[in-house]
Amino acid sequence: MLVFPLALASPATAHPHVFIDAGLQVAVDASGRATGVTVTWEYDELYSLISFEDLGLDSDYDGQLTPEELEQIDGFDLNWIDGYEGDLYLSTAAGPVAMGPPEGRGVTAVEGRIRSSHFRPLAQPVPAQELTLRVYDPGFYTAYGLGLGITIDGDCRAEVIPADQDTADARLNTLLAARSPDEVEMDFPAVGDAYADTVVIRCAG
Repeated sequence: MLVFPLALASPATAHPHVFIDAGLQVAVDASGRATGVTVTWEYDELYSLISFEDLGLDSDYDGQLTPEELEQIDGFDLNWIDGYEGDLYLSTAAGPVAMGPPEGRGVTAVEGRIRSSHFRPLAQPVPAQELTLRVYDPGFYTAYGLGLGITIDGDCRAEVIPADQDTADARLNTLLAARSPDEVEMDFPAVGDAYADTVVIRCAG
């Protein structure tokens, strides 16, 4: 993904830099197996504005993009480096669930915010009711919320278990206290998972 530096007051407040409202749509086949997830990211206004400026878009500053500009920006956040998991983590009781590379589903601009979507196919379908989903950046450079909602195909629904904010803050503060400011600047503690909600799937029957 695109990133940009922000000069903030102290290491404790230096993360996150980017804020994203995420949406998830889990594809479920006729046998009740999850086959993939459509992920939508809506970037915060500041990130979107800087991206517009960096890419020479929205010259009239109305927060909208022309069809030509949308085509130019399409796929801008899908050039992933090796090892990047897409900030989406799926698992069952048996362990992590592997996914294929992202397949672009388009980009729009919504009230000055970039909204992009992509599809992640599961390497192997798994029973939907066994699936757990979490959206987070391990390094906590990006903070995710689930403000765009979660939909599950078929006769299933999503249940969101909120992260324990107090526990996450305590973990972060402990890790920060054990490092020098220079160490924090170079290698911020990997606490993104502590701030992530957990999505479980409930299916009828």
